[in-house]
Amino acid sequence: MDDQDRSARLFGDLASIPELGDCIAYAYAHRSVIAQFGRFPHRNAILGRASTPAELAYLATPGSGF
Repeated sequence: MDDQDRSARLFGDLASIPELGDCIAYAYAHRSVIAQFGRFPHRNAILGRASTPAELAYLATPGSGF
C-alpha cells in the first residue's frame, strides 16, 4: 500500500502536465484496488492464485482488468 500511496502522490505532483492526465487516474485506480483487495485480482490466474468471491465480482465489472 505504501508503494501505491507514493505512486498516487507522485503522479498527483505531475497533475499540471496535460499529457499525464490518464496516468494520474490509473495511479489512483490501482491504489484503490490494492486498498480493497491487498493485491491485483486480475493477476490471480496468471500467478496461480484462487480468487475470492469479492474478487470474482470485481473482475466481472467492465474495465476491472485495466
